[in-house]
Amino acid sequence: MRTETRSGRAAGAAWHARPLAEVLAAWGTDPEQGLSEAEAAARLGRFGPNRLPEEPPPSWWRIFLAQFQDFMVLLLLAATGVSLLLGETSDAAVILAILLLNALLGTFQEARAERSLSLLKALTAPRVRVLRQGRERTLPAEEVVPGDLLLLEAGDRVGADARLLAASALEADESALTGESQPVPKRAEAGLPEETPLGERSDMVYQGTVITRGRGRAVVVATGLATEIGAIAGLMTGSEEPRTPLEERLDRLGRWIVAACLAIAAATTLLGIARGYAPYEMFLAGVGLAVAAIPEGLPAVVTITLALGVQRMIRRNAVVRHLPAVETLGTATVICSDKTGTLTRNEMSVREVRWPGGRCLVEGVGYDPDPRAARLRLEGAGGGAALRRLALAALLASDARLRRRRDGWSVEGDPTEGALVALAGRAGLDPEGSRAAWRRLAELPFEPERRAMSVLVRAPAGEAEAVWPAAAGAPAAEAILVTKGAPDRLLESSLHLLEGGRPRPLTPEARERLAREADEMAARALRVLALAYRPARAAGEVRPEDEEGLVFLGLVGMIDPPRPESAGAVAQCREAGIRVTMITGDHPATALAVAREVGIADRPEQVVLGRELEGLTDRALERRLGEARVFARVSPAHKLRVVRALQRLGEVVAMTGDGVNDAPAVKQADIGVAMGRSGTEVTREAADLVLTDDDFATIVAAVREGRAIYDNVRRSIRYLLACNTGELLAMFGGTLLALPLPLTAAQILFVNLVTDGLPAIALSLEPPEEDVMRRPPRPPRESLFARGLGRRVLERGFFIGLATLAVFAAVWWQRRDLALARTLATATLVLTQLIHALEVRAEHRPFWEPGPGGNPALVAANASSFAALLLVVYLPWAARAFELVAPGPADWLPVALACLAALALAAVDQMVRRRGRGRRRPPFTRRRPIR
Repeated sequence: MRTETRSGRAAGAAWHARPLAEVLAAWGTDPEQGLSEAEAAARLGRFGPNRLPEEPPPSWWRIFLAQFQDFMVLLLLAATGVSLLLGETSDAAVILAILLLNALLGTFQEARAERSLSLLKALTAPRVRVLRQGRERTLPAEEVVPGDLLLLEAGDRVGADARLLAASALEADESALTGESQPVPKRAEAGLPEETPLGERSDMVYQGTVITRGRGRAVVVATGLATEIGAIAGLMTGSEEPRTPLEERLDRLGRWIVAACLAIAAATTLLGIARGYAPYEMFLAGVGLAVAAIPEGLPAVVTITLALGVQRMIRRNAVVRHLPAVETLGTATVICSDKTGTLTRNEMSVREVRWPGGRCLVEGVGYDPDPRAARLRLEGAGGGAALRRLALAALLASDARLRRRRDGWSVEGDPTEGALVALAGRAGLDPEGSRAAWRRLAELPFEPERRAMSVLVRAPAGEAEAVWPAAAGAPAAEAILVTKGAPDRLLESSLHLLEGGRPRPLTPEARERLAREADEMAARALRVLALAYRPARAAGEVRPEDEEGLVFLGLVGMIDPPRPESAGAVAQCREAGIRVTMITGDHPATALAVAREVGIADRPEQVVLGRELEGLTDRALERRLGEARVFARVSPAHKLRVVRALQRLGEVVAMTGDGVNDAPAVKQADIGVAMGRSGTEVTREAADLVLTDDDFATIVAAVREGRAIYDNVRRSIRYLLACNTGELLAMFGGTLLALPLPLTAAQILFVNLVTDGLPAIALSLEPPEEDVMRRPPRPPRESLFARGLGRRVLERGFFIGLATLAVFAAVWWQRRDLALARTLATATLVLTQLIHALEVRAEHRPFWEPGPGGNPALVAANASSFAALLLVVYLPWAARAFELVAPGPADWLPVALACLAALALAAVDQMVRRRGRGRRRPPFTRRRPIR
């Protein structure tokens, strides 16, 4: 009796190693009839649906409540309570309104991202064919149960892990599971050694992989979490999702503000007590002043900044699942990228065709068979006739079909054969017409032992000798045997080669020369196939011994080519100071060739194999990472280890991928980036950023957006803190000088309304600086106040407070009119803050320059705030509400002088900093070179 797990795997079973009869007996499956419907229903209830468990999406109210877990938000909630205790209900109402707006924005964005991802899931909803009660049925993959008989053919997505019972020329694309870009031959075996690696288990097919060729029948041995995909998904449960740098910085900022507010409250209280005021009254006054100093608009401004960045990312074909995640990508120092389907197109393309005495270089990618879709450069003897003859042989020995879709051409069947069919079309042949004319009579499928396959075709009347000339002394052909296979195998089986349009004896020297050409092509990471033919009888079958005495035609080299935009994207990453590392399960030669083409690596010493990783300690791996740029033949656990090692070195790691094998490393990375179109559901669930166009170049746009968002967050923080610092110093200075309070609570509230809202939000709309992608990444743990921001906050805050206090004191001492003095102090506070908004928008250039695209929103925000000031001052009912009076034209003179002083100070400060920056090293430096 077997012991079963809930998800359908017999405990301790190594299904690839057990005899077929034992596998069938273990699951009680009839190899001819399959399961009965009743038994299948019972097993579905016992084992559960064939899907990976996933957490239900959080309800809107949970998302909403999560917005109140931020430290700054909790601080502001405490401030609201204090305001209510002090009787300042208007302050409390404003703070609560801003917090609710912040929470609603965060809830809306995260819910919208979840909806976008649910639409992406619809891209992967496979159906499978099974045999039940002797009848073929098509049903959703989630209804498959252990013991079901899967019916497989080219184009099918395998619905569960299964042991093969029968296979005819069967091959599977396992790139999503193992990273191997070439289809893997499959066959029904008596059993393999138990220690056989996953990628070499030829008697098994696995959930999520795709059948590219042939037909087969298999018994399901694992479903759900018990599958290999489920095991990889289980790796992710141990991967912790780190806090983003922005979250950490804002948390530290909130604590810094608390400390500053408590210090100010304590100083105010002690000063008042020293002057003879009642301790209780001064305690309440000090706490109230500290609450007024909190920039209550900061969480809303940061959320809006991130939300606007998310909207721009959606327009750039990227879905951000968590608001702070896009900023983290802007701090990335290393991008670990999968090769297949991420840097490459995940489709084979012919690069070179060789025949005795000549060759053709093919410039073009994809499966479009139109001759205009590629440039053919013929060299040497033979010309177009030799190319067409070789392309015809490749076409006739292939089963793949090309289909035109709205977004281009796709292949049904083996991608390698799809590339050969596309070559035939580009060489001027009509693929379907040629197949109809050269009718197939028989086939000898590919077998790993022979490393070849053959087809027997009948030639159109009168064309056999013209296209396939027989060797001297050979009988007239009834049919033609076309053979495709490994170059060394076909060279060994050939007696002649076709040169100059006629078969000539294949001498040892010629055989050695052709073998060297095949090796040279393989060294460039091309997958090399050889083609040969011979006249044959029009028999009903082809036998292995018929693949002897061949006439060698030539070689075809193909590769999964890089995406056209990958090289440019990698170059931009280099310019931005970001190292790109390739991590793939593919062959090292193929990986290095792609890496060379896109600019990631250029030397074999930069390639590390998975087996080498297993022999390295953590410390040795960290040292090896200094030079390594390509990791090949790696497992999911290897990828996870590399990402963790980079993080231990202090790198901010972005991991891109599309296959199931990428998912654990994608989740562990500081930013996980998944491909939405070709990516698997497991990987998309693990990712922070999903690219809906599967375009590696979109990552560069995300880096640019992330850096721009961080710049804008710094602008908003600098602006808001400087303004609130100015308000604090004006109030504290008035107390220190024994003056009346320069502003009332209502007037401070008005200033915060008109200056902390629209101008701060408008700063978040500032377009990226022109040099944003020419700066190295920021240090991962850089403070928000780095590069002099803290100093500038204090400097501008001190000036704003001093200017406000100076205007108030001058008017008070000269006119003894408290209402007028407070009116002009309020105006000075508002206008100097609006001038400061113009200054902070240009951190890397003079503020009087418009910058790329300008910022009309800031102009409109400043104009609105200025208009609000004039309305409050000159509308009688508004002036009475805020205890203000209407100044005469001459009364505005001290305010104008303060504004001119603010403009002059900003101009001088920026000129001094620009001159100093020209003499110093750049503000960002790396700990080590990236090249």
